[in-house]
Formats: sequence, structure tokens, C-alpha cells
Amino acid sequence: MASHRPPAPVRLLLADVDGTLVTQDKVLTQRAVAAVAKLREAGILFAITSGRPPRGMSMLIAPLEITTPVAAFNGGLFARPDLSVIEQRVIPDELTPAVIRLLDAEGLSVWVYRGADWLVPDVHGPHVAREAWTVRFEPSLIEDSEGYASVSNGVAKVVGVSDDYDAVEKATARVREHFGDHVSAAASQPYYVDVTNPNANKGAVVDYLSTAYGIAAEEIATIGDMANDVEMFNRSGLSIAMGNAGDEVKRAARCVTTSNEVDGFADAVERFILP
Repeated sequence: MASHRPPAPVRLLLADVDGTLVTQDKVLTQRAVAAVAKLREAGILFAITSGRPPRGMSMLIAPLEITTPVAAFNGGLFARPDLSVIEQRVIPDELTPAVIRLLDAEGLSVWVYRGADWLVPDVHGPHVAREAWTVRFEPSLIEDSEGYASVSNGVAKVVGVSDDYDAVEKATARVREHFGDHVSAAASQPYYVDVTNPNANKGAVVDYLSTAYGIAAEEIATIGDMANDVEMFNRSGLSIAMGNAGDEVKRAARCVTTSNEVDGFADAVERFILP
């Protein structure tokens, strides 16, 4: 593995949320809060990105004293810390119904995020209760797949959900094969495939922050645990994989920290980033 020494002083750290910044029980530990405070004291900016909607990250903003744009929907929407929208990158309207049909045909339950709405076909469906607990708000029910036609404009993210991990992997490949560069498709969890605007991915979040703050990509550090974090690894000077990440994600990173269950985020800040 490459040296743990970053190639340039880090001026900004971009962190994934689930599986990285918080524990498996979605807890933000005191040590993680303290690590972000140390970054602030060292003059290093801190930003977060996630497949979550903006409201689903609101509980992190105050304890971490976040001042940077919040990159929701994997970069599909950038919001200020007060959650007012800076910029939104939606799925092309003409493609949304076809994306929904493909995921449905692959046997996945389909969720749609549009504006502040989270729409599901079954409030008792797979992972709905867990997601509602995570993001701290409830979804709205849409009666059937045909009903999605009325909300197919301005959609920030379509999610395919299944506990059949092979089906999720297959559906991800099918979306990429069928729609090519017209959308971005990546697994944010083994049981989720997120479909967003092609310019809504975590690599584009690095580019956005680099431009917004005039910070070279080489001076940005990124940390994450899933395949959709590799794109931001590839765009940053220092990339850190969580100990709970899969082997492919670890191989894509410059450094590997400990698991999110044992404060791997804070460990990474202390070992790899702080001067």
C-alpha cells in the first residue's frame, strides 16, 4: 500500500455519511464530533455527501457546525446548511419513467425522491422503516407504478431496493447498459441502487467543492466505504477507505482506516489528515 503521508496538505475533507461518519446504528459519536472540531481548529474545511435527501442530513449540521454546502442525493442537490437549495441536478424528465419500469421489471421496489418528497409504493416495503428512522421523516405512499407518471418531472433520485443483493447488482448493470451516460447508477448500500443525473455523483461533488473554494483536488481528502465513493476517491489527492468497506473499495483508496463501529472516521482524521 502507498505511504500514509498525503501528497499535499489537506485543506478540505469530504466525508460519506452512512458506513463512514456514523455507526451502523446511525449514531454520530462524540469522538467523530471532536475530530471535526479539530479539523476546524486546523483551518481544514469539512463537508458531507450522501445518497440521503437534504432533510436526512439535517441532524448532522448543528453538532458538526457545518458551514459548507451539503451534497445530498450523491451530488444531485447542493444545499446550504439551512437546507435552502443552491443547485439541483435532476434525472432527465423523459428518462425517469423508463428507469422506474426497468427497476420494477428487475424485481426491485422503487422509491422516488422529488423536491422534499420521498415516495414509496408500500410503506411496509423492504427497508422503508429503517430509512425513515435514519432520515427522520416518513415517506408518502404512491398507490402503484402507474402513479409514478404524475411525479416523473424534476426527480432528483430513483432508488431500487431489494434484499436480493445479486438482483441489485444486476439491476445496476442493466441501468448502466440501457441508459449509458444519460444517468448515473451506483449502489450506495448492498440493498440499494441509486439512479441520479449523470452529473450527480460523488466525483462531481469533489469538483464542485474544488471550484467553490478554490482548492486544488490534490488538497482535498475523501473518506467512504461503498462503491459509489470510489468516484470521489479518484478525484481527490488523499482517499481513505473505511475498515468496513469491501476489498474493491479498499484497493481504490490510498489509505485504510478502522471500521465505523470503532470510530474509524475519527481515527482517519487523527492519523492521516491532521498535521
